[in-house]
Amino acid sequence: MIISPWRIADFRTLFTASILSQLGTNIGYVAVPLIAVSALDASPGQVGALATLSTVAFLLIGLPAGAWVDRMRHRRVLIAADLARAGLFASVPLAWWLGTLTLGQLYAVVLLNGCATVFFDVGSQSVLPRLVGRDGLVQANAAVMSLIAVGNVAGRSAGGGLVQVLTAPVAVAFTAASHLASALRLTAMRRTPAPPPPLPGRSTRLGAQVAEGVRHVFGNPELRALALTAALNNLGSQIVNTMLPVLFIRELGLPAGALGLFWAVGGAGLLLGARCARPVAVRLGYGRALGLVGLCSAPAGLLVPLFIDDGPGLWVAATGYLIAMFKTGMDNVLGVSLRQRMTPDSLLGRMNATFRCLLTGALAVGAAVAGLIGELVTVHTTLWVGGAFFAVAFLPVFLSPVRTRRELPERQVQDAVTSIT
Repeated sequence: MIISPWRIADFRTLFTASILSQLGTNIGYVAVPLIAVSALDASPGQVGALATLSTVAFLLIGLPAGAWVDRMRHRRVLIAADLARAGLFASVPLAWWLGTLTLGQLYAVVLLNGCATVFFDVGSQSVLPRLVGRDGLVQANAAVMSLIAVGNVAGRSAGGGLVQVLTAPVAVAFTAASHLASALRLTAMRRTPAPPPPLPGRSTRLGAQVAEGVRHVFGNPELRALALTAALNNLGSQIVNTMLPVLFIRELGLPAGALGLFWAVGGAGLLLGARCARPVAVRLGYGRALGLVGLCSAPAGLLVPLFIDDGPGLWVAATGYLIAMFKTGMDNVLGVSLRQRMTPDSLLGRMNATFRCLLTGALAVGAAVAGLIGELVTVHTTLWVGGAFFAVAFLPVFLSPVRTRRELPERQVQDAVTSIT
Protein backbone atom coordinates (compact mmCIF):
# COMPACT_ATOMS: atom_id res chain seq x y z
CA MET A 1 0.00 0.00 0.00
CA ILE A 2 1.39 3.41 -1.02
CA ILE A 3 1.30 5.98 1.79
CA SER A 4 0.52 9.52 0.68
CA PRO A 5 3.57 11.80 1.14
CA TRP A 6 1.27 14.31 2.86
CA ARG A 7 0.88 11.90 5.79
CA ILE A 8 4.65 12.03 6.43
CA ALA A 9 5.58 14.86 8.79
CA ASP A 10 9.13 15.27 7.50
CA PHE A 11 7.90 15.61 3.92
CA ARG A 12 5.49 18.34 5.02
CA THR A 13 8.36 20.10 6.78
CA LEU A 14 10.56 19.90 3.69
CA PHE A 15 7.69 21.08 1.50
CA THR A 16 6.81 24.13 3.61
CA ALA A 17 10.50 25.08 3.89
CA SER A 18 10.75 24.78 0.12
CA ILE A 19 7.79 27.16 -0.25
CA LEU A 20 9.76 29.83 1.60
CA SER A 21 12.98 29.06 -0.25
CA GLN A 22 11.30 29.11 -3.67
CA LEU A 23 9.60 32.41 -2.90
CA GLY A 24 12.95 34.00 -2.09
CA THR A 25 14.69 32.44 -5.08
CA ASN A 26 12.12 33.73 -7.54
CA ILE A 27 12.01 37.23 -6.10
CA GLY A 28 15.79 37.34 -6.43
CA TYR A 29 15.57 35.96 -9.97
CA VAL A 30 13.73 39.13 -10.99
CA ALA A 31 15.40 41.64 -8.68
CA VAL A 32 19.10 40.88 -9.13
CA PRO A 33 19.33 41.40 -12.92
CA LEU A 34 17.11 44.47 -12.62
CA ILE A 35 19.55 45.95 -10.10
CA ALA A 36 22.30 45.36 -12.66
CA VAL A 37 20.33 46.90 -15.55
CA SER A 38 18.62 49.83 -13.82
CA ALA A 39 20.90 50.77 -10.92
CA LEU A 40 24.33 49.77 -12.25
CA ASP A 41 23.72 50.33 -16.01
CA ALA A 42 24.94 46.85 -16.97
CA SER A 43 25.37 45.99 -20.65
CA PRO A 44 23.90 42.83 -22.27
CA GLY A 45 27.29 41.15 -21.89
CA GLN A 46 27.46 42.03 -18.20
CA VAL A 47 23.91 40.76 -17.65
CA GLY A 48 24.95 37.54 -19.37
CA ALA A 49 28.02 37.29 -17.13
CA LEU A 50 25.81 37.78 -14.06
CA ALA A 51 23.51 34.95 -15.14
CA THR A 52 26.50 32.74 -15.97
CA LEU A 53 28.07 33.23 -12.54
CA SER A 54 24.75 32.41 -10.86
CA THR A 55 24.87 28.87 -12.25
CA VAL A 56 28.54 28.14 -12.98
CA ALA A 57 28.99 26.65 -9.49
CA PHE A 58 27.33 23.47 -10.74
CA LEU A 59 30.13 23.09 -13.26
CA LEU A 60 32.82 23.91 -10.72
CA ILE A 61 31.72 21.83 -7.72
CA GLY A 62 28.59 19.99 -8.87
CA LEU A 63 30.13 16.53 -9.24
CA PRO A 64 32.17 16.44 -6.01
CA ALA A 65 29.20 17.96 -4.17
CA GLY A 66 27.22 14.81 -4.92
CA ALA A 67 29.89 12.62 -3.37
CA TRP A 68 30.09 14.95 -0.35
CA VAL A 69 26.31 14.90 0.10
CA ASP A 70 26.34 11.09 0.01
CA ARG A 71 28.71 11.27 3.00
CA MET A 72 26.74 13.86 5.04
CA ARG A 73 23.44 14.13 6.88
CA HIS A 74 21.01 15.78 4.49
CA ARG A 75 19.20 17.89 7.10
CA ARG A 76 22.43 19.67 8.05
CA VAL A 77 23.26 20.30 4.40
CA LEU A 78 19.89 21.91 3.70
CA ILE A 79 19.96 24.19 6.76
CA ALA A 80 23.54 25.33 6.16
CA ALA A 81 22.83 26.08 2.50
CA ASP A 82 19.78 28.22 3.32
CA LEU A 83 21.64 30.17 6.00
CA ALA A 84 24.46 30.89 3.56
CA ARG A 85 22.03 32.13 0.92
CA ALA A 86 20.28 34.37 3.44
CA GLY A 87 23.54 36.03 4.47
CA LEU A 88 24.71 36.56 0.90
CA PHE A 89 21.51 38.23 -0.29
CA ALA A 90 21.30 40.36 2.85
CA SER A 91 24.62 41.97 1.87
CA VAL A 92 23.11 43.48 -1.30
CA PRO A 93 20.55 45.89 0.22
CA LEU A 94 23.03 46.69 2.98
CA ALA A 95 25.65 47.77 0.44
CA TRP A 96 23.03 49.68 -1.53
CA TRP A 97 21.93 51.63 1.55
CA LEU A 98 25.58 52.43 2.28
CA GLY A 99 26.15 53.57 -1.30
CA THR A 100 28.86 50.95 -1.94
CA LEU A 101 27.04 48.43 -4.14
CA THR A 102 29.02 47.45 -7.25
CA LEU A 103 28.62 45.01 -10.11
CA GLY A 104 31.58 43.11 -8.69
CA GLN A 105 29.68 42.50 -5.44
CA LEU A 106 26.66 41.23 -7.39
CA TYR A 107 28.97 38.86 -9.27
CA ALA A 108 30.37 37.51 -5.99
CA VAL A 109 26.92 37.15 -4.39
CA VAL A 110 25.40 35.19 -7.27
CA LEU A 111 28.49 32.96 -7.58
CA LEU A 112 28.56 32.04 -3.88
CA ASN A 113 24.78 31.71 -3.80
CA GLY A 114 25.13 29.22 -6.65
CA CYS A 115 27.57 27.18 -4.57
CA ALA A 116 25.08 27.01 -1.69
CA THR A 117 22.30 26.13 -4.12
CA VAL A 118 24.34 23.18 -5.44
CA PHE A 119 24.25 21.59 -1.99
CA PHE A 120 20.61 22.50 -1.32
CA ASP A 121 19.33 21.08 -4.62
CA VAL A 122 21.37 17.88 -4.47
CA GLY A 123 20.50 17.37 -0.81
CA SER A 124 16.75 17.92 -1.25
CA GLN A 125 16.48 15.55 -4.22
CA SER A 126 18.58 12.92 -2.43
CA VAL A 127 16.64 13.01 0.84
CA LEU A 128 13.22 12.78 -0.83
CA PRO A 129 13.26 9.00 -1.54
CA ARG A 130 14.22 8.39 2.10
CA LEU A 131 11.30 10.49 3.34
CA VAL A 132 8.48 9.15 1.13
CA GLY A 133 9.75 5.78 -0.10
CA ARG A 134 10.31 4.97 -3.75
CA ASP A 135 6.66 4.13 -4.39
CA GLY A 136 5.62 7.64 -3.39
CA LEU A 137 8.10 9.43 -5.62
CA VAL A 138 5.78 10.40 -8.48
CA GLN A 139 3.24 12.00 -6.15
CA ALA A 140 5.96 13.69 -4.11
CA ASN A 141 7.81 14.98 -7.17
CA ALA A 142 4.55 16.26 -8.65
CA ALA A 143 3.95 18.19 -5.43
CA VAL A 144 7.48 19.62 -5.41
CA MET A 145 7.34 20.52 -9.10
CA SER A 146 3.96 22.17 -8.59
CA LEU A 147 5.50 24.15 -5.76
CA ILE A 148 8.34 25.31 -8.01
CA ALA A 149 5.81 26.34 -10.63
CA VAL A 150 3.67 28.24 -8.15
CA GLY A 151 6.88 29.84 -6.88
CA ASN A 152 7.63 30.99 -10.41
CA VAL A 153 4.17 32.53 -10.71
CA ALA A 154 3.90 34.06 -7.24
CA GLY A 155 7.57 34.78 -6.61
CA ARG A 156 8.34 36.36 -9.96
CA SER A 157 5.12 38.34 -10.00
CA ALA A 158 5.85 39.49 -6.46
CA GLY A 159 9.44 40.23 -7.43
CA GLY A 160 8.36 42.41 -10.33
CA GLY A 161 5.83 44.20 -8.13
CA LEU A 162 8.31 44.72 -5.28
CA VAL A 163 10.91 46.12 -7.65
CA GLN A 164 8.35 48.46 -9.19
CA VAL A 165 7.00 49.69 -5.84
CA LEU A 166 9.92 49.40 -3.39
CA THR A 167 13.03 49.20 -5.66
CA ALA A 168 15.12 46.15 -6.49
CA PRO A 169 17.46 46.21 -3.44
CA VAL A 170 14.46 46.09 -1.09
CA ALA A 171 13.13 43.12 -3.05
CA VAL A 172 16.46 41.35 -2.50
CA ALA A 173 16.02 41.89 1.25
CA PHE A 174 12.83 39.81 0.98
CA THR A 175 14.89 37.09 -0.72
CA ALA A 176 17.28 37.00 2.24
CA ALA A 177 14.41 36.83 4.74
CA SER A 178 12.76 33.96 2.86
CA HIS A 179 15.91 31.82 2.92
CA LEU A 180 16.36 32.51 6.64
CA ALA A 181 12.76 31.46 7.31
CA SER A 182 13.32 28.28 5.28
CA ALA A 183 16.38 27.37 7.36
CA LEU A 184 14.43 27.87 10.58
CA ARG A 185 11.59 25.69 9.29
CA LEU A 186 13.99 22.88 8.38
CA THR A 187 15.09 22.60 12.01
CA ALA A 188 11.73 20.88 12.64
CA MET A 189 12.75 17.97 10.40
CA ARG A 190 13.92 14.92 12.29
CA ARG A 191 17.66 14.36 12.10
CA THR A 192 18.33 12.38 8.96
CA PRO A 193 20.25 9.13 9.44
CA ALA A 194 23.96 8.86 8.82
CA PRO A 195 24.82 7.94 5.22
CA PRO A 196 25.10 4.21 4.53
CA PRO A 197 28.63 2.77 4.58
CA PRO A 198 30.21 2.12 1.17
CA LEU A 199 29.47 -1.28 -0.31
CA PRO A 200 32.21 -3.92 -0.03
CA GLY A 201 34.79 -3.50 -2.74
CA ARG A 202 33.84 0.10 -3.50
CA SER A 203 36.53 2.79 -3.32
CA THR A 204 36.10 5.57 -0.77
CA ARG A 205 38.29 8.02 -2.70
CA LEU A 206 36.42 11.14 -3.81
CA GLY A 207 37.49 10.91 -7.44
CA ALA A 208 36.46 7.26 -7.73
CA GLN A 209 33.07 7.96 -6.15
CA VAL A 210 32.44 10.91 -8.49
CA ALA A 211 33.34 8.74 -11.49
CA GLU A 212 30.97 6.03 -10.27
CA GLY A 213 28.06 8.49 -10.32
CA VAL A 214 28.96 9.74 -13.80
CA ARG A 215 29.19 6.17 -15.15
CA HIS A 216 25.81 5.36 -13.64
CA VAL A 217 24.15 8.21 -15.55
CA PHE A 218 25.95 8.10 -18.88
CA GLY A 219 26.26 4.32 -18.99
CA ASN A 220 22.48 3.91 -18.91
CA PRO A 221 20.79 4.86 -22.23
CA GLU A 222 17.59 6.01 -20.52
CA LEU A 223 19.30 8.19 -17.93
CA ARG A 224 21.63 9.56 -20.61
CA ALA A 225 18.69 10.55 -22.82
CA LEU A 226 16.87 12.21 -19.91
CA ALA A 227 19.99 14.19 -19.06
CA LEU A 228 20.59 15.37 -22.64
CA THR A 229 16.98 16.42 -23.21
CA ALA A 230 16.89 18.37 -19.97
CA ALA A 231 20.25 20.02 -20.75
CA LEU A 232 19.08 21.19 -24.20
CA ASN A 233 15.86 22.51 -22.68
CA ASN A 234 17.79 24.41 -20.00
CA LEU A 235 20.16 25.82 -22.60
CA GLY A 236 17.28 27.27 -24.62
CA SER A 237 15.46 28.52 -21.54
CA GLN A 238 18.50 30.34 -20.18
CA ILE A 239 19.37 31.97 -23.50
CA VAL A 240 15.85 33.40 -23.65
CA ASN A 241 15.57 34.37 -19.98
CA THR A 242 18.95 36.09 -19.84
CA MET A 243 17.93 38.60 -22.50
CA LEU A 244 14.38 39.25 -21.28
CA PRO A 245 15.35 41.96 -18.73
CA VAL A 246 17.30 43.82 -21.43
CA LEU A 247 14.41 43.45 -23.90
CA PHE A 248 11.64 44.49 -21.49
CA ILE A 249 13.35 47.31 -19.63
CA ARG A 250 15.82 48.81 -22.07
CA GLU A 251 14.47 48.12 -25.58
CA LEU A 252 10.71 48.15 -25.02
CA GLY A 253 10.60 50.43 -21.99
CA LEU A 254 8.13 48.19 -20.13
CA PRO A 255 7.86 48.25 -16.31
CA ALA A 256 9.44 45.59 -14.09
CA GLY A 257 5.98 44.26 -13.27
CA ALA A 258 5.46 43.31 -16.93
CA LEU A 259 8.64 41.21 -16.89
CA GLY A 260 7.51 39.50 -13.70
CA LEU A 261 4.15 38.69 -15.27
CA PHE A 262 5.76 37.25 -18.39
CA TRP A 263 7.91 34.96 -16.26
CA ALA A 264 4.81 34.12 -14.23
CA VAL A 265 3.19 32.82 -17.44
CA GLY A 266 6.05 30.33 -17.67
CA GLY A 267 5.41 29.37 -14.06
CA ALA A 268 1.77 28.70 -14.90
CA GLY A 269 2.93 26.40 -17.69
CA LEU A 270 5.20 24.54 -15.27
CA LEU A 271 2.31 24.13 -12.85
CA LEU A 272 -0.04 22.76 -15.52
CA GLY A 273 2.62 20.36 -16.75
CA ALA A 274 3.38 19.11 -13.25
CA ARG A 275 -0.29 18.56 -12.44
CA CYS A 276 -0.96 16.76 -15.75
CA ALA A 277 2.16 14.57 -15.61
CA ARG A 278 0.77 11.71 -13.56
CA PRO A 279 -2.64 11.30 -15.28
CA VAL A 280 -1.07 11.60 -18.74
CA ALA A 281 1.59 9.02 -17.83
CA VAL A 282 -1.05 6.61 -16.53
CA ARG A 283 -3.00 6.94 -19.78
CA LEU A 284 -0.14 6.91 -22.30
CA GLY A 285 2.71 5.30 -20.37
CA TYR A 286 5.61 7.16 -18.78
CA GLY A 287 7.92 7.06 -21.80
CA ARG A 288 5.26 7.86 -24.38
CA ALA A 289 4.10 10.79 -22.29
CA LEU A 290 7.62 12.24 -22.32
CA GLY A 291 8.16 11.57 -26.01
CA LEU A 292 4.81 12.59 -27.46
CA VAL A 293 4.38 15.74 -25.38
CA GLY A 294 7.89 16.75 -26.42
CA LEU A 295 7.11 16.19 -30.09
CA CYS A 296 3.80 18.08 -29.99
CA SER A 297 5.19 21.04 -28.03
CA ALA A 298 8.41 21.45 -30.05
CA PRO A 299 7.09 24.20 -32.38
CA ALA A 300 6.16 26.34 -29.37
CA GLY A 301 9.78 27.22 -28.81
CA LEU A 302 9.85 29.06 -32.12
CA LEU A 303 6.97 31.30 -31.04
CA VAL A 304 8.97 32.92 -28.23
CA PRO A 305 11.27 34.97 -30.54
CA LEU A 306 8.20 36.57 -32.18
CA PHE A 307 8.21 38.97 -29.24
CA ILE A 308 8.99 42.16 -31.19
CA ASP A 309 6.74 44.68 -29.45
CA ASP A 310 4.30 45.10 -26.58
CA GLY A 311 1.29 44.32 -28.80
CA PRO A 312 0.21 41.03 -30.44
CA GLY A 313 3.79 39.77 -30.51
CA LEU A 314 3.81 39.75 -26.72
CA TRP A 315 0.77 37.45 -26.62
CA VAL A 316 2.23 35.09 -29.23
CA ALA A 317 5.52 34.87 -27.35
CA ALA A 318 3.75 34.34 -24.03
CA THR A 319 1.72 31.49 -25.53
CA GLY A 320 4.86 29.80 -26.85
CA TYR A 321 6.58 30.25 -23.50
CA LEU A 322 3.56 28.77 -21.68
CA ILE A 323 3.59 25.64 -23.87
CA ALA A 324 7.37 25.21 -23.61
CA MET A 325 7.17 25.43 -19.82
CA PHE A 326 4.24 22.97 -19.78
CA LYS A 327 6.56 20.40 -21.37
CA THR A 328 9.28 21.25 -18.84
CA GLY A 329 6.86 20.70 -15.96
CA MET A 330 5.91 17.24 -17.23
CA ASP A 331 9.53 16.33 -17.94
CA ASN A 332 10.60 17.30 -14.43
CA VAL A 333 8.00 15.19 -12.65
CA LEU A 334 8.32 12.07 -14.81
CA GLY A 335 12.05 12.35 -15.53
CA VAL A 336 13.06 12.94 -11.91
CA SER A 337 10.85 10.08 -10.70
CA LEU A 338 12.32 7.76 -13.33
CA ARG A 339 15.93 8.54 -12.49
CA GLN A 340 15.30 8.26 -8.73
CA ARG A 341 13.69 4.84 -9.19
CA MET A 342 16.63 3.65 -11.32
CA THR A 343 19.26 4.64 -8.73
CA PRO A 344 20.19 2.85 -5.48
CA ASP A 345 20.26 4.87 -2.25
CA SER A 346 24.05 4.81 -2.07
CA LEU A 347 24.29 6.63 -5.42
CA LEU A 348 21.42 9.12 -5.12
CA GLY A 349 23.59 12.11 -4.25
CA ARG A 350 26.07 11.45 -7.04
CA MET A 351 23.35 10.74 -9.60
CA ASN A 352 21.52 13.94 -8.69
CA ALA A 353 24.80 15.88 -8.73
CA THR A 354 25.67 14.55 -12.18
CA PHE A 355 22.28 15.64 -13.49
CA ARG A 356 22.46 18.99 -11.75
CA CYS A 357 25.99 19.58 -13.03
CA LEU A 358 24.91 18.94 -16.61
CA LEU A 359 21.56 20.71 -16.35
CA THR A 360 22.70 23.76 -14.46
CA GLY A 361 25.95 23.78 -16.38
CA ALA A 362 23.74 24.21 -19.44
CA LEU A 363 22.25 27.27 -17.74
CA ALA A 364 25.73 28.74 -17.27
CA VAL A 365 26.63 28.07 -20.90
CA GLY A 366 23.28 29.45 -22.06
CA ALA A 367 23.78 32.67 -20.12
CA ALA A 368 27.28 33.12 -21.56
CA VAL A 369 26.05 32.43 -25.09
CA ALA A 370 23.17 34.86 -24.62
CA GLY A 371 25.46 37.61 -23.39
CA LEU A 372 27.90 37.06 -26.27
CA ILE A 373 25.24 37.00 -29.01
CA GLY A 374 23.37 39.91 -27.46
CA GLU A 375 26.57 41.96 -27.33
CA LEU A 376 27.76 41.11 -30.87
CA VAL A 377 24.46 40.92 -32.78
CA THR A 378 20.99 41.74 -31.39
CA VAL A 379 18.75 40.74 -28.53
CA HIS A 380 16.17 39.30 -30.95
CA THR A 381 18.77 37.12 -32.66
CA THR A 382 19.58 35.75 -29.22
CA LEU A 383 15.92 34.89 -28.68
CA TRP A 384 15.82 32.95 -31.97
CA VAL A 385 18.83 30.87 -30.88
CA GLY A 386 17.12 30.09 -27.58
CA GLY A 387 13.86 29.20 -29.33
CA ALA A 388 15.70 26.78 -31.62
CA PHE A 389 17.13 24.89 -28.63
CA PHE A 390 13.63 24.76 -27.12
CA ALA A 391 12.35 23.19 -30.36
CA VAL A 392 14.92 20.35 -30.58
CA ALA A 393 15.24 19.54 -26.88
CA PHE A 394 12.81 16.59 -27.04
CA LEU A 395 14.91 14.57 -29.52
CA PRO A 396 17.25 12.62 -27.17
CA VAL A 397 14.29 11.16 -25.22
CA PHE A 398 12.17 10.65 -28.35
CA LEU A 399 14.97 8.65 -30.02
CA SER A 400 15.86 6.58 -26.93
CA PRO A 401 14.39 3.53 -25.12
CA VAL A 402 12.61 5.93 -22.75
CA ARG A 403 9.92 6.48 -25.40
CA THR A 404 8.74 2.86 -25.14
CA ARG A 405 8.64 2.65 -21.34
CA ARG A 406 5.12 2.27 -19.94
CA GLU A 407 5.88 1.92 -16.22
CA LEU A 408 8.49 3.08 -13.76
CA PRO A 409 11.17 0.46 -12.98
CA GLU A 410 10.27 -2.10 -10.33
CA ARG A 411 12.20 -2.36 -7.10
CA GLN A 412 14.36 -5.25 -8.37
CA VAL A 413 15.87 -2.90 -10.90
CA GLN A 414 17.74 -1.32 -8.03
CA ASP A 415 19.77 -4.47 -7.53
CA ALA A 416 20.54 -4.68 -11.23
CA VAL A 417 21.68 -1.09 -11.30
CA THR A 418 23.81 -1.60 -8.20
CA SER A 419 25.54 -4.58 -9.75
CA ILE A 420 26.67 -2.76 -12.91
CA THR A 421 27.75 0.61 -11.50
